[in-house]
Amino acid sequence: MRVTKKSLRGSVIASVVATAALALAACAPTATPGGGSDEGSAPSEVTVGIVTSESGPLAGYGKQYLDAFEAGLDYATDGTGEIDGTTITVEYRDDAGDPDKAVTAVKELIGEGVNIIAGTASSGVALAVAEQAAQNQVLYVSGPAAADAITGINEYTFRSGRQSAQDVATAGTFLDDIEGKTIAVFAQDNAFGQGNVAAVEAILGSQGATVAPVLVAEDVTEFTPFAQQVLAASPDLVFVAWAGATSGAMWQAMSQQGVLDEIPVVTGLGDAATFGAYGEASEKINFLNHYFPGAPDNEVNAAMVEAIEEAGGTPDLFSPDGFNAAIMIVHAIQEGQGDVDAMVAALEGFEFEGPKGTMTVRASDHALLQEMYQARLVADGDTFVPELVDTVPAEDVAPAEAE
Repeated sequence: MRVTKKSLRGSVIASVVATAALALAACAPTATPGGGSDEGSAPSEVTVGIVTSESGPLAGYGKQYLDAFEAGLDYATDGTGEIDGTTITVEYRDDAGDPDKAVTAVKELIGEGVNIIAGTASSGVALAVAEQAAQNQVLYVSGPAAADAITGINEYTFRSGRQSAQDVATAGTFLDDIEGKTIAVFAQDNAFGQGNVAAVEAILGSQGATVAPVLVAEDVTEFTPFAQQVLAASPDLVFVAWAGATSGAMWQAMSQQGVLDEIPVVTGLGDAATFGAYGEASEKINFLNHYFPGAPDNEVNAAMVEAIEEAGGTPDLFSPDGFNAAIMIVHAIQEGQGDVDAMVAALEGFEFEGPKGTMTVRASDHALLQEMYQARLVADGDTFVPELVDTVPAEDVAPAEAE
């Protein structure tokens, strides 16, 4: 497990300075869980623990988050690495996508006096860390993890990205009117696929749609019969929720059987590494999207993209999650001065300008309300690039309030 600690002043600081920051941290007053600094006033230093995937299956998502978090911290502190005299240091831990490793890392950080935790690309990890946040009364800002269960799970947990309900609601915007329409959900017959069926039934079914699941066993490699089954159902929209090595064969069958020509088909647009995965179907699919660099047009997005690229990174799907987290944490520290309850209160109802435009932390359940996108892929030489079709207002895809 890689453990580093950085005191961010300006851009990313070299490891020599990071080592010095470790020594300085040992002498500085540290914010304590559930309260203010040891001296009862604004602390001279606050440490933020970032726990995310630097290795494992979601390492790419973790890198997107980390690159953007560092850019966002620089942006939110005007390049100083501090806010109102409080230096912000960051300690990084790799969870490798494993909830047990994440919990161990979080417990160690809390034991060291850290009362702000952020990161997490995996929903399973995020749910485990949220439990630790509640038990230890520390602030937790989840990252790319999309599980709806994270929203409203407890008073200490927030999120800096979107959630699955916003994806599903965005899929519904490809229909002019959902009432009375039939939506086929084409998915694998596993927890992921069944979860998507449940989400579509809960969100779009509640708006008057009839949901028709077409679930395919995970060991199936021939998808022609299932594509024909979709055609026979004559739905008004097909929502595809698929993951794994069979994606290419599935899309080929959908294209060859004419599903993409006969019926609007919607799926989520992933990060840049997936843009070539759809083969001949690429330009026939409608994509719902959380973010790609060309989608928003605002100064914050331009600043984030420039900072990430200057540091040698590439802005991608989960970059806003890291950038937003930095803005949220800096605001919480500024307003709460290291006191957890005050930082929680500062974030509830917080509205700010992020890379995707205006973001609002809903006070009741800490959902992060934000615009979403409709996109398509267009050929660009031997590759495909995303192109914005439409921006979906935040209020149109706001998730139902968690009880």
